[in-house]
Amino acid sequence: MVSASISTLQQRLRELLRERSVTRGDFILASGRRSSFYIDARRTTMSGEGLVVIGALGLARLAARGWAPDLVGGLTLGADPVAYAVAAAAWAQGRSLDAFTVRKEAKRHGTARRIEGCFRPGVSVVIVEDVITTGHSAAEAITAITAEGGRVLGVLAVVDREEGGRATLERAGHALEALVTATELGLR
Repeated sequence: MVSASISTLQQRLRELLRERSVTRGDFILASGRRSSFYIDARRTTMSGEGLVVIGALGLARLAARGWAPDLVGGLTLGADPVAYAVAAAAWAQGRSLDAFTVRKEAKRHGTARRIEGCFRPGVSVVIVEDVITTGHSAAEAITAITAEGGRVLGVLAVVDREEGGRATLERAGHALEALVTATELGLR
């Protein structure tokens, strides 16, 4: 599968998301908005095949964008499997790229860190997300990373719902790359 072409991998990602992650109905999103569809990307990002496909596509998108981060990661829980998939794909190609996760709040025991994993001040990072709607989760991760001395190159999302998140992030000076859009999934 990893040796498949980018277009084949993109098609397979769309199929996986449609089969596993998209549900139609009446939903209230985390943003408080109503939607006629819900994308539970974790059903794809946490599957074995999804991890392989997303890792390969994510790594290719980083290269195409010219982003060479030291680390990838984002706000737990949605970002975690995406970060791990991209880091593992890089390792399989002999490249050094590690992951981190940003807790919703700093833990109150042990080291009391908000950012866990391989993060250290001064590194360049790409924030990853499973689904971008408003861009709030990515913005929260960006704030945490920059507060701790990290440099954000951009944001990589598996799915862009096309509901303003891209514009919000870009207005704040952060480019967004999405592997798939809601339009490409036939949801718009």
